[in-house]
Amino acid sequence: MVRSFHKYLSLAISIQLLLWTVSGIYFAFNKIELIRGEHYLIDQEASPIDLSNTTATFKAKNISILKRLDEWIVKVEGESKTYYTDLSGNELTDLNEKEAKQIVIEKTSLTPLGALKIESHSRGSEFRGRSLPLFKVSTQSDDDVNVYLNAISGEVTAIRSDSWRTWDFLWGAHIIDYSERDNIDNFLLKVFSILACISALSGIILFLKGKIY
Repeated sequence: MVRSFHKYLSLAISIQLLLWTVSGIYFAFNKIELIRGEHYLIDQEASPIDLSNTTATFKAKNISILKRLDEWIVKVEGESKTYYTDLSGNELTDLNEKEAKQIVIEKTSLTPLGALKIESHSRGSEFRGRSLPLFKVSTQSDDDVNVYLNAISGEVTAIRSDSWRTWDFLWGAHIIDYSERDNIDNFLLKVFSILACISALSGIILFLKGKIY
């Protein structure tokens, strides 16, 4: 009975077990830094900044000074929102497409082709989890690389390529979430994990029974 139960249970979950194995192999043999496109980023040289004439005051949890093209800007992280100003405290407007492409030239080793402003979320998107608005800058590359920039600060928030898309699909298969690909608390994952555990235990029982008899 145990043998028959193990046989059919293993058959029922075999496809998911194979997906877990294949995705695990892919994760193990690919560096996450390369998947995230960090090798495309150019190290920015430190440059001096004069804050002696700055009179602006901010109420915030955290303040950062960033470089946007040829100007210094202030990133102000408050209790409920994050906003950006110039050194005089004036809130900044969004970049335009030309400026977005110029930032990609300055911050990455990629050649930009076009820039598209994104102002609404889409389910399972490449840029999920990032604050909007963003610029999606397509580039000339063998790996179909898109660079995502914060539309105000010009910060590179994500770099997505075919390598990342493969990783993302396999991650969805690994956690059995093909739509959002980030929910590790889903029902199917729990069910298949329990079934896989039962299959392994029944296999051990069969092995031990064979040893005894």
